[in-house]
Amino acid sequence: MKSQYVIGVDFGTDSVRALLVDAQTGETVGTHVHEYTRWKQALYCDPTQSQFRQHPLDYIEGLESSINGALANVSAEVREQVVGISVDTTGSTPVAVDQNGTPLALLPEFAENPNGMFILWKDHTANAEADEINTLAHRWDVDFTKYVGGIYSSEWFWAKILHTLRVDAAVREKAFSWMEHCDWISAVLTGNTNPLTLKRSRCAAGHKAMWHEEFDGLPAETFLVTLDPLLAGLRDRLFHDTFTSDESMGTLSAEWAKKLRLSTKVAIGVGAFDAHMGAIGAEIKPYTFVRVMGTSTCDILVAPNDEIGHLLIRGICGQVDGSVIPHMLGMEAGQSAFGDVYAWFQRVLVEPVRDLLGNEAANELAKNLIPHLSSKASQLPVTANDPVALDWFNGRRTPDANHTLKGTISGLNLGSDAVRIFKALVEATAFGSKAIVDRFLHEGVPIRQVIAIGGVAKKSPFVMQTLADVLNMPIRIASSDQACALGAAMCAAVAAGVHPDMAAAQDAMGSGFDASYEPRPDVSAVYQKLYLKYQQLGEFIEHGASRSVLAESVA
Repeated sequence: MKSQYVIGVDFGTDSVRALLVDAQTGETVGTHVHEYTRWKQALYCDPTQSQFRQHPLDYIEGLESSINGALANVSAEVREQVVGISVDTTGSTPVAVDQNGTPLALLPEFAENPNGMFILWKDHTANAEADEINTLAHRWDVDFTKYVGGIYSSEWFWAKILHTLRVDAAVREKAFSWMEHCDWISAVLTGNTNPLTLKRSRCAAGHKAMWHEEFDGLPAETFLVTLDPLLAGLRDRLFHDTFTSDESMGTLSAEWAKKLRLSTKVAIGVGAFDAHMGAIGAEIKPYTFVRVMGTSTCDILVAPNDEIGHLLIRGICGQVDGSVIPHMLGMEAGQSAFGDVYAWFQRVLVEPVRDLLGNEAANELAKNLIPHLSSKASQLPVTANDPVALDWFNGRRTPDANHTLKGTISGLNLGSDAVRIFKALVEATAFGSKAIVDRFLHEGVPIRQVIAIGGVAKKSPFVMQTLADVLNMPIRIASSDQACALGAAMCAAVAAGVHPDMAAAQDAMGSGFDASYEPRPDVSAVYQKLYLKYQQLGEFIEHGASRSVLAESVA
């Protein structure tokens, strides 16, 4: 039997990677990473306003570069045996498109307009719109937020659309429809970007756009128009049906077949979000808690519909039939900042060095700083009197989304040096993780094992040991350092018909596990006390502080 090959393409926040895989064995045959040119220059972003935009040209260039890079050293015979490509992306990362499905930023008049670009997942310019959606949904006859944890987020589809339509008349006039990144980039490969006919991702639609069969698809037109008349008619220009990632979206177009030197018979799978395909790549099973750990985290669980499908799980990022594994309930949670918290602290320490001593000294410090702090922090004892921090530096995604919240560090004294502050920040990200786990358990969803993937999981033993101690649960690390791309490749193998379903693809192509972290009982006991302080600090910052300010103003 001839080998067959598939390609998984993983669009992350900073770069895109392609993974060429033997569909029968899971062996990696080629890989390549492309860093986004414009994003590296911080173009179109304003962190002070929580504005993060990405130009579609970064995605198109990255798609061609990464796939060709992965194929660069293989034979013509291997190219001929590539049978499928699937793509995962960040999300919710929507873009306004014209009637042809062209992102507005690819039109000359919008080429430098951030509102015509992809609105990255961590863009929080739509906080006010999210609040309006929640207020209306909670008094509507049908609560359209019921399957997304009961709280709609400013990181998601409708809030971003409404905000953009309100602030940019030119985009409002030109936008025919809107697409998630995972839908558009997959459609680009097929050559059919018509927003009315391309296959939309069940994963993206269910978790971010309030799509559900109970609602006959998207929220009702009357609800959307009541929210804002600017949304009138948009529902009919979006989509009604959605598709799971075991299905084919189409085949590779002649244009892209020429660019990639592949056959037009290559199947293009329906896209999905990176965490969901990453969970597939990590060999997720029912009640496995998969943590995709990078700049932020996404946490994924799956379970049989007949066991927990009756539950409405409060404060998560949605529960969607088939968003991960077809015919199983997929559940998503996560933290808006994880590695980003460590990166922030690194910048705080490095930038004065850059100003005073120049780029060479600053770059050398940046390269070694986090490993140094991690090594030193791992040697510190854990005590009940340690400083405590909140991980809300980019708001809180789950449980109970609130992107107006800010990070906090408490309990500092004149002995609080950089190592101790870093330790508190790492512990804060672990406490935020525990809050998510506790919510699932409280809502009746058991967690039988924890698997971690992503850059932090592979590179940061101190972070992972802290997380195991805080959760008081063992954590296994997937062997693949490209689990999201591997999951996309598994989806491609099913969409192309190489394997009959996701379970078969996982069994044949899975990478296994190469590390594990066991909780230390004595340390875990102390962390339970610190976690209580984390909860109390969070309660004060979210509720007590505002009441104190109000009381002072009244007095």
